[in-house]
Amino acid sequence: MTTTAAPPVTAPASASSRKRPGRGERHGSAYVFLSPWILGVVLLTLAPMAVSLYLSFTDYNLFDAPRWVGLRNYTDMFTADPRYGRSVGTTLLYVVVAVPLKLALALGVALLLRSTHRAKGFYRSAFYAPSLLGASMSIALVWRALYNDGGTVDEVLSSIGIHTGGWVADPHLAVFVVALLSAWQFGAPMVIFLAGLQQIPSDLYEAAALDGAGWWRRFVSVTLPMLSPVLFFNLVLETIQSFQVFTPAFAISGGKGGPADSTMFYTLYLYERGFSASHMGYASAMAWVLLLAIGAVTLVLFRTSRSWVFYTNEGA
Repeated sequence: MTTTAAPPVTAPASASSRKRPGRGERHGSAYVFLSPWILGVVLLTLAPMAVSLYLSFTDYNLFDAPRWVGLRNYTDMFTADPRYGRSVGTTLLYVVVAVPLKLALALGVALLLRSTHRAKGFYRSAFYAPSLLGASMSIALVWRALYNDGGTVDEVLSSIGIHTGGWVADPHLAVFVVALLSAWQFGAPMVIFLAGLQQIPSDLYEAAALDGAGWWRRFVSVTLPMLSPVLFFNLVLETIQSFQVFTPAFAISGGKGGPADSTMFYTLYLYERGFSASHMGYASAMAWVLLLAIGAVTLVLFRTSRSWVFYTNEGA
């Protein structure tokens, strides 16, 4: 009797032996999915920045071809343009006033909302609502009407014997109208502060109370140190935004930075030089100086944060 050998059984290929896409194929797929973002960055951000940098070294009036002038725009900016200096001073005054005031209001309201138990959702929505309106032209015009001569604020102050004649027309008060508008829209930093406050352990407050600490000592020794990373985050964001303020100043001043250039903010003067006076090369130089200034201020904030910002996970 003859026996026939069974055919050899082939084991199924394991998952590890299957062909995997190479590193080049994976990178190629990633670049395909990233291509819309890459094109957007190149065409809408990097290319306009490069053109603006080139125009900052030229004399360009939007109608004729740019003419290379080297550093003349930059030297004129710092040596031959007194209005540029006033715009820098006005912007710095606004930043110094608006940012601390806005953060103080946001933190104060966040502390109140944290201790509120009834209708908490309603109060949060009500205080956040002004921020939803944004820096729109309509809101700025309403704000101008409130602080103008004969407006609501002027009438209220006049009823108690304080006669200002309207803040908008006063060169010493006009900039504070814009600062108050910014401070009124404190909803975004308030929400961030409220989220940070809810992360502070209640045990710290209980221990401080057992040691006899009052509400002010608990605020200084517990709340502020534990909230310092959130405070730093809000400070950086609000400072950067304040340097770029434009719409409220344009609406309140009627687009002219008045009275007596008291609301001639940096961006408003940049707009005037670029589009009203058709000195786009000069305006481009101003834009790059603003970019470098904001970068320098942000760097200073990060450097100084090492002495007052405390992270609970340090050394972990």
